[in-house]
Amino acid sequence: MAPLAGLLQAVGHHVEGVDSGLYPPMSTLLDELGIKVRIGWDPQLIPADLNRVIIGNAVPRDNPEVVAVLERGLPFLSQAEAVAHYILARGPSSLVVAGTHGKTTTASLLAWILENTDTDPSYLVGGLPAWNSRAFRLGDGKWMVIEGDEYNTSFFDRGPKFLHYRPHLFILGPVEFDHADLYPNLDAVLTAFRAGSAQVPKSGAVVVNAWSEHALAATRDATAPVVTVGSESGSTLVLSSWEPTPEGGRAKLRWRGESMEMSLPLAGYHNAQNAALALAAALIVGVPSNLALAALGRFPGVARRMETRGEAAGVTVIDDFAHHPTALGVTITAARLRWSQQRIVVAFEPRSLTAARRDFGAAYLEALSGADLVLVAAPFHSGRLAEDEVLDRDTLARELEERGVHALMPGSDDDPVEVLLPHLQPGDVVLGCSSGDFGAFHTRLLGALATSARE
Repeated sequence: MAPLAGLLQAVGHHVEGVDSGLYPPMSTLLDELGIKVRIGWDPQLIPADLNRVIIGNAVPRDNPEVVAVLERGLPFLSQAEAVAHYILARGPSSLVVAGTHGKTTTASLLAWILENTDTDPSYLVGGLPAWNSRAFRLGDGKWMVIEGDEYNTSFFDRGPKFLHYRPHLFILGPVEFDHADLYPNLDAVLTAFRAGSAQVPKSGAVVVNAWSEHALAATRDATAPVVTVGSESGSTLVLSSWEPTPEGGRAKLRWRGESMEMSLPLAGYHNAQNAALALAAALIVGVPSNLALAALGRFPGVARRMETRGEAAGVTVIDDFAHHPTALGVTITAARLRWSQQRIVVAFEPRSLTAARRDFGAAYLEALSGADLVLVAAPFHSGRLAEDEVLDRDTLARELEERGVHALMPGSDDDPVEVLLPHLQPGDVVLGCSSGDFGAFHTRLLGALATSARE
């Protein structure tokens, strides 16, 4: 919502906001943009002269200001509808990046390629690109890169946001069962992504991660050309080899008869797949391959995607958004490759309703087994689930210990930093993984490590 406010301001609208609270980096962004945000809900303070209310998907139907908007008959839109109404209606064709994993990284990679090859793109991504702390850009070019979230659009529209984005390209990363609070099963997830693929006109294309059988299945109803990105020779873009390097990795690729080499300053084979998807999309919209590859080699990264937050007392602290078991697993694997001689410590907060569920216990066991030491914090939303639905951390701890992974399971009143600190040693790499701010875990851990080193 904060980057959208910035985009609307850039188009020329006066924008104000209201929320229950603000914190960095979005509070910093809004201050920088001079966008006034009122804290606390009060229907009497709704401006009388507004033209439109935009309601974020975290705001429920019984919110007092939502109730007032509906009772007064004020015009309103969801965040996704606002993007379509105010931004896409101006003319740019959308390149929508969707999928269960890798959306922010892939969207940022594609935005970076376009911004560095004189196409003057617009973009709106869900994370913070390292080169643009605003997470949005309004250009005059033909293309707009949008991260297409499959989560619900609003209380009045339970469908995925990407159905509002009119994709010219639908760039589909891995697809798995996720968001158990919205989708009852994998078929429901596939139905959502199939609707996204079906929206693409024949003049566009569906670009799909062919390593994911469910992503391929989600293209079933597409009438546009389907461009596959995979390691098999039948793929349109073939990632034929991948070699990890200290800086990230190197790859060899083939695109419609052309052989290419890619250097990428991101660790992990999953990021090579993300980069290959972004590259295929860039090539489809006309970016010369040499320029696209050169841009990828200079990619500065994305906040909270294996982002090094600092080092203290010989311990390196990494911040990562991983929370789904698959994302956790590939992040741990990438860290193991990058820091092959060091202990990998994972501090994981089950932040989302899905992450807090017992359903994923076996998958989390497999993912976390790749670490040397694991801390799993108390599920953030456990109070919203029945007792028999909540992730069974006791069983998870026992099974991790049986596999030789020391496991710490702090209680809801325990401080994860204080629990983890005595178990750390110089040379450790700590991955702090959460879809939220994890109680400022990374900053506080670095401070605690620095204090312990002085004592």
